[in-house]
Amino acid sequence: MATRTVHPVLDTRSLNRATLARQLLLSRAAIPAQDAVAHLLGLQAQNVKPPYFQLHARLAGFRPAELAELMESRQVVRMVTMRSTIHTHTAHDALTLRPLVQGARDREVNYFRKGLVGVDLERLGELARAFVEAEPRTMGEIREELLTQWPDADPQSLSVAARCRLPLVQVTPRGVWGRSGQVRLTTVERWLDTAAAPAALPAPAVPAPAPQSVDDVVLRYLGAFGPASVKDMQVWAGLTRLREAFERLRPQLAVFRDENGVELFDLPDAPRPDAGTPAPPRFLPEFDNLLLSHADRTRVVAPEIKGRTWVGNQSYCTLLVDGFVAGLWRLEEGTLTVELLGKVSKKDRAEIVAEGERLIAGMADQDGRCSVRFGSISG
Repeated sequence: MATRTVHPVLDTRSLNRATLARQLLLSRAAIPAQDAVAHLLGLQAQNVKPPYFQLHARLAGFRPAELAELMESRQVVRMVTMRSTIHTHTAHDALTLRPLVQGARDREVNYFRKGLVGVDLERLGELARAFVEAEPRTMGEIREELLTQWPDADPQSLSVAARCRLPLVQVTPRGVWGRSGQVRLTTVERWLDTAAAPAALPAPAVPAPAPQSVDDVVLRYLGAFGPASVKDMQVWAGLTRLREAFERLRPQLAVFRDENGVELFDLPDAPRPDAGTPAPPRFLPEFDNLLLSHADRTRVVAPEIKGRTWVGNQSYCTLLVDGFVAGLWRLEEGTLTVELLGKVSKKDRAEIVAEGERLIAGMADQDGRCSVRFGSISG
């Protein structure tokens, strides 16, 4: 008679501390920004500034200029990958992770087929590629160019098809701290091609690496977000049918269960700190991947807080206290307003102020008097 394997149980606080350790949020890491972007498999970048705030929360001595220089030298780029949202990736990951999610992007186009009657998608991809590789274009320009070929198609559907069929990157100055720029797009291959770079801003010579295997990405995901279930990774990637990859890797993984009996996988030598490990306050920007990359978010969002970090489809910036979401925040004109979502101790409040002052010092856009205040921002 076969003996059923009993896997160790990780309670919520243990999962919390393990995830914070992987996310560089228990203590700031003394590593370069580029290494952090690679370790985290990219930074959610639906808006321009969040990647900078994500790194401020995670890296010792981080300054926005460090990531801005990586953007301008094309060592990191902004493009649509996981969950069909914009991420900041290293050049290597931009080239090798996008193929992993291409199937999901193709299925996304299928939702718009009613607006693409008579459109040859292969031809659309060829025309759009030639158009954006001649020079970076706005999405409006891409749409208008495609309408000359298919005037009866739905304009929005043409835009979606171009965005999904091609690995488009947002070219600088878009995404560069302290600068502004319209969203202009070209292919990742063109943007990372040395021969295509203007003389004033040479791009690094980037070979054409092979796409990353699903198994390799599973291991990297666990290193950044584990311990995690198959469903957790599927939520992070916006993919389905990953069970087979986890099963192939099972012999080399540690296996646990959460308090609900869900099977969790992890790298055997990954950090899993004691549940009592101190977790200092951290200010996270809107759409931080810590809050978006698990099917069960109770490891960082207590049930009583669920739903309070969003309004419509917009995320508030969030504050972690003792490792869990405990507040919302907004930084405007040097004033950091913090809205607590529950009671915190006097000691925690003092640590929140100290961390808020570090945030202002490192990330505020102007000089002069700055302050941290407690109040309401969620209306």
